[in-house]
Amino acid sequence: MSNEKPIETAQEAIEVSPEYASMEIIQNTLDDFISVADVNSAYGPPIKEGDTLIIPTAEVLSVMGFGVGSGSGSGPSENGEGKQDYGEGGGGGGGGSVLSRPVAVIIASPDGVRVEPIVDVTKIALAALTTAGFMAGMLFKMRRPR
Repeated sequence: MSNEKPIETAQEAIEVSPEYASMEIIQNTLDDFISVADVNSAYGPPIKEGDTLIIPTAEVLSVMGFGVGSGSGSGPSENGEGKQDYGEGGGGGGGGSVLSRPVAVIIASPDGVRVEPIVDVTKIALAALTTAGFMAGMLFKMRRPR
């Protein structure tokens, strides 16, 4: 193992090597996303109340994407020395999102262990509206003469 300091900013990576810059930035971003997808994100700290132990649970969703590109070409313009200018290019980008929402509570007591779901009324309402919209569209399409 090397004891070199990790590169943390794009400017530091570019100073090392332009080719290395995009890979280092992508690696750092992936490390950040992987640290979020941890069991501690899904299960909260247990809460003890008398003989009962309560463990909150959550659903964690992580989505990300990356892209890189490069290019080159020549232009018809000439610089001050009479030589033709040549173009080069390169770039990259990426992004992502992390969503976490509570889904259930695990309750362990002397009576046994049970899982109590957390009902998301907004999600149910959106699903109902989406289903109604699709059904209305299909009925409209079926009633239209051909």
